[in-house]
Amino acid sequence: MTTKVAILGCSGRMGRNLIKAAVEHNEIELVGGTVRENSSFAGFDLGELAGIGKLDLASSTSLEAVSRADVFIDFTSIESTLSNIEWCKANDKALVIGTTGFEDAQVELIKKAGQDMPVLLAPNTSVGVNLLFKLLEITAQAIGDYTDIEIFEAHHRFKKDAPSGTAMKMGQVIAETLGRDLNECAVYGREGITDERDNKTIGFATVRAGDIVGEHTAFFADLGERLEITHKASSRMTFAQGAMRAALWLAQAKHGYYDMQDVLGLK
Repeated sequence: MTTKVAILGCSGRMGRNLIKAAVEHNEIELVGGTVRENSSFAGFDLGELAGIGKLDLASSTSLEAVSRADVFIDFTSIESTLSNIEWCKANDKALVIGTTGFEDAQVELIKKAGQDMPVLLAPNTSVGVNLLFKLLEITAQAIGDYTDIEIFEAHHRFKKDAPSGTAMKMGQVIAETLGRDLNECAVYGREGITDERDNKTIGFATVRAGDIVGEHTAFFADLGERLEITHKASSRMTFAQGAMRAALWLAQAKHGYYDMQDVLGLK
C-alpha cells in the first residue's frame, strides 16, 4: 500500500526535487502539488516542472484540489506554512514542514498543532544532517564545557534566512546539552575591537554565495587542538529523499509533534 503525498510549493527549487523524489519512490504516490495564488506556474504539469516528463498532474493554487493526499510536504514560506497548518488540522492531514526561519513563538504554535494532527518540523530533512545533530550532542557532552564552540554555514545566494535553520538547530542541540539558553549565549558575527571571547558563548558565521547547496561545520576548539564536525550537501535530492522518508513515517504516526530524530529512531 502506498502513501499519497502532495507537495506544497512545488514550483520552487526544493519543490521540483520533491516531485522527482516522490515519483522515484515505490512506496509513495504523488497526487498533486500547489503553488502560491498568483504564481505563473499555476496549471503547469508537475512532471514538466521537475524536468522528468509529463505526469498528467497539474499544479493548483488550492489545497482542496489535492485533498486526497495522506501527507502534505511543505517547503514554502513562514506565512504560507502557518496557514497550511490550519487547513491540515481542520482536515485531519499529516504535514511535513521543511520551511525554515520560524521565530520561537511560531514554533510553539506548530508544537501546539500536534495536539490535533501529526506534524513534523525539520529545519533539514537530510539523514546525514540529522545524524550530525546526534554527533553534536555526544561531542558537547564530552568536551563542550571547556571548548570554544563556533558554527559555520554556507548556502546559495537565494536563501533568505540567516543563520540557516540547520545552523540554529545545531546551536540549540549544543546549548540544550550544556544546559544553556541559545537566546542568551548566541553571538551572530563579530566586528571591530571586541572583548576576550566568553567561553560560554556559541558563535555563528554565515556565507551566502553562488549555488552552494548547504555546508555546515561545528568547531569545538581548545588550546592545542580543534574538533570539526562537518556536513556538506552537493544536491537538494538528499533533502527531498529525507522528506519522503519522513512522509512515510508520519503517515503511520498518531497526532503529535515530531522531528527527524523521531523518524530515524535517534531519541
